[in-house]
Amino acid sequence: MRAWYFTEFPYPYLPPFEEVPSIRVNLASKHFDPRIGADLYNRYLDEHMIADEAGLDLMVNEHHQTATCINACAPLSLAILARQTKNARLLILGNPIANRGDPIRIAEEMAMIDCISRGRVEAGFVRGVPYETFAANTIPSQTLGRLWEGVDLIVKAWTTTEGPFNFEGQYTHKRAINLWPRPYQTPHPPVWVTGSSDVGSVRTAAGKGYVFATFLQPWQKVRELFDAYRGAFKPNGQPGGGGLAFMPLLYVANNEAEAEAGARELTWYLKAKVEPQFRNPPGYAPVSANVAGLRGADVRSRTNDSLRQVTLEQQRDLGVVMYGTPDQVVKQIEIEFERVGGFDHLIMMMQAGFLDHKSTVSNIQLFAREVYPRIKHLTGTREKLGLQAAE
Repeated sequence: MRAWYFTEFPYPYLPPFEEVPSIRVNLASKHFDPRIGADLYNRYLDEHMIADEAGLDLMVNEHHQTATCINACAPLSLAILARQTKNARLLILGNPIANRGDPIRIAEEMAMIDCISRGRVEAGFVRGVPYETFAANTIPSQTLGRLWEGVDLIVKAWTTTEGPFNFEGQYTHKRAINLWPRPYQTPHPPVWVTGSSDVGSVRTAAGKGYVFATFLQPWQKVRELFDAYRGAFKPNGQPGGGGLAFMPLLYVANNEAEAEAGARELTWYLKAKVEPQFRNPPGYAPVSANVAGLRGADVRSRTNDSLRQVTLEQQRDLGVVMYGTPDQVVKQIEIEFERVGGFDHLIMMMQAGFLDHKSTVSNIQLFAREVYPRIKHLTGTREKLGLQAAE
């Protein structure tokens, strides 16, 4: 199992949540102080470098018009880390293809960063969350189609090395595609996909042999998604061999009281609000998901809105938050691993909200020293899936 350090680059210095209807989409930018922002950007990049030195891999993502994530252009932070780190695999999860409009530009950026890092990039692609369709002015019903068409085009651009080709898709029309530079990794960086609870999309990722990741989902939902992946997986010769990734909030400390305090700081992320009209734009979610929502599906199959209504202990029981001493966190990871049927990558949101630099570094270093060596041996799904495919 590989372990990945992650933070969304939050900007927590905001009015109290109860005083604003939303901190996404329409929170006035007057609440952002560029001087504080400059300090935060540099601090967060420093913490990634500390995680690299500790032996963890690194993940970055991007979001837009939200204080939960001021990393508004993940390729920029990825490029900085490609130059400043030495050992870590560098995962971007990911590139929101539907919102960016030009898959070839994304292909060029990833190839360039892969060269800078000398082949450490893992290229993730996302549909984009519902509320960002407003900022990007995209058509919600097209986002899933644009994602898969864009991924296919990017992979073809990475692997076509004998001169230009044309592409006429449903959403993208390109003449004379001839990618410079090529990726450092041959045939291309490993591909990851996330951002959907739709079983159909999970099966698509599995059928293409890509890594599938899910974030902050109760373990019952994680099991459903992972089972769908395992049932549809085809290796297809993909770099990295496919696999499954899961992300909780995670805080480890030398005593239970300190660990609980750190975990409560991390749950700032779950408390972040978005107004109802931005949560589910028409056409974004499949009809089945909307039906389930109207029927009042229980907390085990829902996300942040429901998770903020339960206690920290209940969030831990659901597998969404992991915290405790090293022994306790090892046990929680082992339990999650067994009840979801195994996974290959543990992505950990180890910093959020007001969790300060000292506490974040302690979290990183204690996990790397006391937890990671005890879970590395857990056998994920890639080897099992490869054997099944061969049979």
